[in-house]
Amino acid sequence: MDFASFITSVLTSFIIFVVLVLVFTWLSRHPGNAPVYYPSLLLRGLDPWEGRRRGTRSPVGWIRDALSASEGDVIAAGGVDAAVYLIFLSSVLSILVFSGIVLLPVLLPVAGTDHALDLRRAAGFEPKNNSKDDSTPDFPQMERLALGNVQPSSTRLWAFLLSVYWVSFVTYFVLWKSYKHVSNLRATARSTPDVKPEEFAVLVRDVPRSSPDETIKDSVDSYFRALHPNTFYRSMVVTDHTKADKIYLEIEDHKKKIARAEVVYANSKTESNPEGTKPTHRTGFLGLIGKKVDTIEYCSEQIKELLPKLEAEQKTTLRDKQQRAAIVFFNSRSAAASASQTLHAQVFDKWTVMEAPEPREIIWSNLSRNIYERQIRQVVVYFIVFLTVVFYTVPITAVSAISTLENLRKVLPFLKVVVDRTAIKTVLQAYLPQIALIVFLALLPAFLMFLSKAEGIPSQSHVVRASAGKYFYFIVFNVFLIYTLGKTLFASLKTILNNANIGLIINMLANSLPGGATFFLTFVALKFFVGYGLELSRVVPLIIFHLKRKYLCKTEDDVRAAWYPSDLGYSTRVPNDMLITTVVLCYSVMAPLIIPFGVAYFALGWLIAKNQVLRVYVPSYESNGRMWPHMHTRIIAALLLYQATMIGVIGLKKFLYSPILVPLLPISIIFAYICHMRFYPAFANTPLEVAQHELKETPNMDAIYTAYIPPCLKPDKLEDLDVYEDAQSHSTSRAPSI
Repeated sequence: MDFASFITSVLTSFIIFVVLVLVFTWLSRHPGNAPVYYPSLLLRGLDPWEGRRRGTRSPVGWIRDALSASEGDVIAAGGVDAAVYLIFLSSVLSILVFSGIVLLPVLLPVAGTDHALDLRRAAGFEPKNNSKDDSTPDFPQMERLALGNVQPSSTRLWAFLLSVYWVSFVTYFVLWKSYKHVSNLRATARSTPDVKPEEFAVLVRDVPRSSPDETIKDSVDSYFRALHPNTFYRSMVVTDHTKADKIYLEIEDHKKKIARAEVVYANSKTESNPEGTKPTHRTGFLGLIGKKVDTIEYCSEQIKELLPKLEAEQKTTLRDKQQRAAIVFFNSRSAAASASQTLHAQVFDKWTVMEAPEPREIIWSNLSRNIYERQIRQVVVYFIVFLTVVFYTVPITAVSAISTLENLRKVLPFLKVVVDRTAIKTVLQAYLPQIALIVFLALLPAFLMFLSKAEGIPSQSHVVRASAGKYFYFIVFNVFLIYTLGKTLFASLKTILNNANIGLIINMLANSLPGGATFFLTFVALKFFVGYGLELSRVVPLIIFHLKRKYLCKTEDDVRAAWYPSDLGYSTRVPNDMLITTVVLCYSVMAPLIIPFGVAYFALGWLIAKNQVLRVYVPSYESNGRMWPHMHTRIIAALLLYQATMIGVIGLKKFLYSPILVPLLPISIIFAYICHMRFYPAFANTPLEVAQHELKETPNMDAIYTAYIPPCLKPDKLEDLDVYEDAQSHSTSRAPSI
């Protein structure tokens, strides 16, 4: 990519971003679009235009609103998890700003006034600027401001060496402050006076097989009543309710069809046809074949037939389909917290107790998997992930190799007529490699989520954390390492084959790695200008919503389902941000010009994410910042990769003092260990001093118990809880209600 292509890429991305911001400003003024641009506000009963007129909204008004919102506002709208995500963005932003304050004014003059590129070109190691050889370095105008323009063994390398230390210690300082802040934030959330069902419950897995004359429910009750006689309330044994859930969903589907049909029937009544026309449908495949029936009558009859089946299946499920897992309830938060941290059984494969997830995020099918099955599944899943990483290495390397224009012309000669046109060539050079890589990576997250769920993880938030971890290491390995090295080696393959000299190959790698910053500069620019522009404008969700409302929605529930927002999508958002963190850190000293792009990415990302949290996204679960330790660990991993890369690159520059950087690796590991020992235990378990805070009202234990009953088994009234519990037990004795 030459300098013109780079400028074209950045300017085009910026223009697209400005256009998308203006589109957002214009479309968000219309009341009909409020469900797309302000769904979170609507769900909380707030007026999106409170304090301002709809027609006078400023293009930068959303920026002012986002900046003025406090952390408490963010927590009220999106929960602690959203606030922690914003802390992550601001932490990386702080690292880059503090690093750039020193690196940019120091390293740019040091690199720009040296002449290594000219000397290498004069010695014949690189072609002239006007050469069309694809091995020409990416626009030398910018390479002159990078480490590649510093001569080997030069004393100027001291500036780069000391800069590595500066970035490292800035990272330590910011991460320590952030970890402490998030820890306090989590403690505050866990000690709130509000009653939360998960704080009164523990999840028990690996329940031993009970004797023939008692149910698993009886076994769990007797065990925990003996160990916690004063605090045990009730237990709820996990059941295999797959069949009951299927019947329940069929009934709910028929109810929705009746509601839609009644609306259609009511709208069909006119002056010329006062009786109206009852809607009909066919009972066969997709409603296209089979007998034609009256929708309202048919669905009503189906519900009447299914209700007795559901009741019978509920009884069978509660009595005969009990699994070896349970939710156990205690009458206080501190009792539940204490029980979750206590070793209950003498052997490790029985009575595994942990904090209970939120009711809405439980993965019921995974709760009954025993510890051996979970361990085997984890090994198998990680082996599949390893194979996936290796498998993806081949196509990623191929994409990196052929996505340059010169290589594309060689592989697909019939494209020469198109790509040789100056205007098209400039645009393709600017966007082709980045778009190819982004599209290729978009195929992976759903597969990794499936694998993480298959491990036997009990909660959705844990699945998201596991999937995000796999995705992070995958994209760092395949995008940062394999893509960069693959492109370098492919571009220089002819030189390597003709001169099979290890010293020459090492020298080429040392000189090519700093030049690889060009691709990542445009990659980051494309991600934050176009990606964040689409995020803010919500053009795609807007189109989908209006199409659904016009052609598919018949009832208010249908309309609500059409605009109901998702959550932030941490499983893909966090790893992608981590990739940018890794790239910018690793190139911050090699090519300092990448720092302003990283600052722009995280500043804009923080601003837009905060706006979306306040107005758009609705959390699907709340883990109270449980993902922060994983974010912290991956930033440390990126820092270690950065330090190792700089040790190698400066060492390849034949700088005698490059081993001075080696102590940074153990320092980073020690820092990570200290943080883990000091802060992580409060994330893994709830401290008793946090859980013992008083509640603002006496907890309704029946309501807490009911919150964990699956919808397909839930009784219609709280008074029926005793009947529900009796159905799981041969015994009629229970702990007294509170």
